[in-house]
Amino acid sequence: MADEDDDIILSELDDEELVQQMHDDLYDGLKEEIEEGVNILLERGWQPYDVLTKALVGGMKIVGDDFRDGILFVPEVLLAANAMKAGMFILKPLLAETGARTIGRMVIGTVKGDIHDIGKNLVGMMMEGAGFEVVDLGINNPVEDYLEALEREQADILGMSALLTTTMPYMKVVIDSLVEKGLRENYIVLVGGAPLNEEFGRAIGADAYCRDAAVAVETAKTLMARKHNQLAAG
Repeated sequence: MADEDDDIILSELDDEELVQQMHDDLYDGLKEEIEEGVNILLERGWQPYDVLTKALVGGMKIVGDDFRDGILFVPEVLLAANAMKAGMFILKPLLAETGARTIGRMVIGTVKGDIHDIGKNLVGMMMEGAGFEVVDLGINNPVEDYLEALEREQADILGMSALLTTTMPYMKVVIDSLVEKGLRENYIVLVGGAPLNEEFGRAIGADAYCRDAAVAVETAKTLMARKHNQLAAG
């Protein structure tokens, strides 16, 4: 769809210009333009993985950086993430066919007794935007739900969210269960939510406390890279 204000016709742009335009369109949350851009690149013979990393993940990195720096706010980021999801909807089956490996797989959910999900949803969207595969368990999750999903999805990362001081301690229940079952070393555990802080994250045995979605993405990338390096060295 041509943007009538600027008269930009996506199909007339060369590859480099189109990718730059898609970054701008993602930033502005323009869902239909992102869908069109993805389809144009695929028609030009781009590999699905390259469309994902260069056009979509590249664009969401700019969104994430500006969110972290206070230039963008939650409503704008949600719009960008929804545009990203529209592009991912086209790419996901193609990526599955080619067997392309995601950066990592994350299971995320709000803990038992807590029904807040805006922060969790934003983290999930931003993680997908960074190239992670995300399985969202929703709200009010008992320890059994986390453990079952981690095993079922062969996850790399567990993300837990809590917005109430009364539900925060349940994160330790989940981590302690992983320790008891000898599974703790298998997963990177990230925790977040308004009442938490770094000290709490350390105290319950999480790998990291993430104050917002942008930090969660950067932390996950860093810890996944470290995990891959350790596996390679081992």
